[in-house]
Amino acid sequence: MAKTIFLVDDSATILLSVSSILGKAGYTVEKAASAEEALQKFSAGVKVDLLITDLNMPGMNGIELIKKVRSLGPYRFLPILFLTTESQQSRKLEAKAAGASGWIVKPATADDLLNTIKLVIR
Repeated sequence: MAKTIFLVDDSATILLSVSSILGKAGYTVEKAASAEEALQKFSAGVKVDLLITDLNMPGMNGIELIKKVRSLGPYRFLPILFLTTESQQSRKLEAKAAGASGWIVKPATADDLLNTIKLVIR
């Protein structure tokens, strides 16, 4: 059965390119263009195996999104990856403290992306 990956990014280009890579690799992709939209889907009980979120988004950022998702019972242990242009250590530590499982720096190659995903979802 295909694993479902939830992709949250305010860039339509990133949503399109990453969902295309994931789709070709056999994953089912759920998408949201904002943290708020993602939270609505989580609140509605969306079934996903991994969340990949951008850090910098208008409104709620990725770290706030992770904290909110982690506070929802069924998603407490959901693997979460950050996909972001930021690579500062302080941001990584902040993301880890919020509950992120890993970090992918944009632009990531398809191989980097898929290899990292394989590390966090079984």
